[in-house]
Amino acid sequence: MSDDEKNPARQIITDYAQSHFRYFRTADGTVYAQRNGHPVARPIRSQGTTGSHRQELMVGLFRDGIGVFNGTAMKEALDLIEALALTEDVQPVHIRVAPGYDGATWLDLGRSDGQSVRIHPTGWDIRTPDPKEVCWRRTQLTGELPLPAKDTNGKGIDLLMRLCNFATAETECLAIAWLIGCLGPSVPVPAPFLTGPQGAGKSTGGRMLVRIIEGMTGDLRRAPKDEENLIAAVAAGWVTALDNLSHMTPDLSDAMCCIVTGAENVKRALFTDGDVFRVGYRRPLLLTGIDVGVIRPDLAERLLPLRLERPKVRRTEDELWAEYAEALPVILGSLLDLTVKVRAAEAETPTDLRMADFAHLCAQLDAATGLGALAAYRASLDDLNDDVIEGDLLAQTVLKHAAGIEPGTEQRMTSAEWLHCLTGLYTGEDFRPLPKGWPTTGKVLSDRLKRLQPTLAARGVLVDWGRTNTARYIEIARPSTAPVPPEQEAAF
Repeated sequence: MSDDEKNPARQIITDYAQSHFRYFRTADGTVYAQRNGHPVARPIRSQGTTGSHRQELMVGLFRDGIGVFNGTAMKEALDLIEALALTEDVQPVHIRVAPGYDGATWLDLGRSDGQSVRIHPTGWDIRTPDPKEVCWRRTQLTGELPLPAKDTNGKGIDLLMRLCNFATAETECLAIAWLIGCLGPSVPVPAPFLTGPQGAGKSTGGRMLVRIIEGMTGDLRRAPKDEENLIAAVAAGWVTALDNLSHMTPDLSDAMCCIVTGAENVKRALFTDGDVFRVGYRRPLLLTGIDVGVIRPDLAERLLPLRLERPKVRRTEDELWAEYAEALPVILGSLLDLTVKVRAAEAETPTDLRMADFAHLCAQLDAATGLGALAAYRASLDDLNDDVIEGDLLAQTVLKHAAGIEPGTEQRMTSAEWLHCLTGLYTGEDFRPLPKGWPTTGKVLSDRLKRLQPTLAARGVLVDWGRTNTARYIEIARPSTAPVPPEQEAAF
C-alpha cells in the first residue's frame, strides 16, 4: 500500500478516536483512553486480556461501518494520539476505591455499565461517576460486585458474623473496622492476620472478607517467591490476600510493611537504556496461617490478629457459598450504611499508636456504635508485642537486664559495652552457646535495638541513643511511672 493510501486511513482512525474517546495522561506519563461518558479507562499501550484500547477502537470502527484497518495505520494513529495526549492535563486512575468531589469516595462495582457507589457525608447512592471526577482502571483481578441493598438496618453485619467463625466479639469489631478502612482511599489499614487451630475456617473467613470488596471472583493466593511478583500482584488489585503463611522471610516482611503503609518502586522501562517507570502502591493486605514463626517488630505494628475457632457444625462448600452469595448485597449495603455513620462520628485521634489513621477510625466506630474497637486494637497490639518478645532472645535478654535497673534511672554504655554485657547475661555461668542471629558487633546490636525500641517501650523499657564529646552511647532506662493510656487518662 502506498503512502497516499496510508495517510487517509491513519487520519480516519485518529478522527474517530478523538470524537469517541477522551485521552489523558497520569503522573507517570502513561496515556489512557476513556470512552465518552464512561468512567473506565484503559492504557492505550495495553495488550491485556481484559480488553485493550486498540481492540475496542477496532471493534468501534467495524461496528460503525467505517471499516477494518491494517496494523500499520492503527499503530501510526495511536502513536499520534499518544503524543497529543502527553500535552493534556494529568489525571489519576484508580482501582476499586477512589476519592471524589466534596468529601465523597467511590467504590467501583466492576460492572460493564460503569455504575459505582458514591459514599458521601449524608449517605450513599449508586450512579455512574463523571469521567473527569473518577477514572476506573480494570484488571483481571477486578471482580463484579452486586448492587448493594438499601435499608438493611444492619442485618448484613449480623449475617457476616454468623458466617465467619470469629472467636470473640473484640475480633468481630476489628474485622468490621478493617472492612470500613478498605473503603477509604487514603487510610492505611493494618493487615488482618487470620489465625486459629486447624479446621477453624481461616481460608474461608479470609475469602468472605475479601469478596465483600472484590466480588465473588476474589480469592486468596500463595505468597509470591520474590518481591517483584508480589508488587505486580498488589498493583493489579485493591485487596491482596495471602493464604496459609507458615514462614515469613525478612524480605517478605519488609515488603508487607511497604504494602500496608505505602511505598514506591522504580524500574527500568523495557527496551530502554536510561528511562524508568515508577510503581506506587499502598493496598489493604490480608493474611491467613496457623503460625508464621518470629514476627519482626516493624511488621507487628502493622498487623491485626483475628482469631477464629473451629465451627461446631460443618457445612458443605456449596451450601456455605450459596448462602454467602445471596447475603452479599445485604452485607455490602449494611457495610456502606455503617461506613457513612462512622465517618460522620467525631472522635479524638490517639497519638500513641503507629497506625494513627486506623486507630482514629476505631475511635469513630466506638463513637458510632459503642463496640469497643479501639480497646480491642490496643489489646491486639499488646498481644503482638508478646509474640515479638517470645520470638526474640535479644529482647528477652534486654528486659531481663532492665529488671535490675532502678525505676527512674538509666544506664549508658557504648554499643560494644552493651554487647559484652548482654552476651554475658545470656550465656550465664554455664557459657551456653549463643543462638543463631545473635549480634556479633556493636553496630549490629544498635540496629537490632532500633527495631525493638517500640516493643521494649511498650514493656516500660526505654532505649535511646546519644553522643558525648568522646563517643556515642546507648541509654537503657526504666521510667519511674508507666505511661497512662489516653482513654484511662481522660477518665481521671
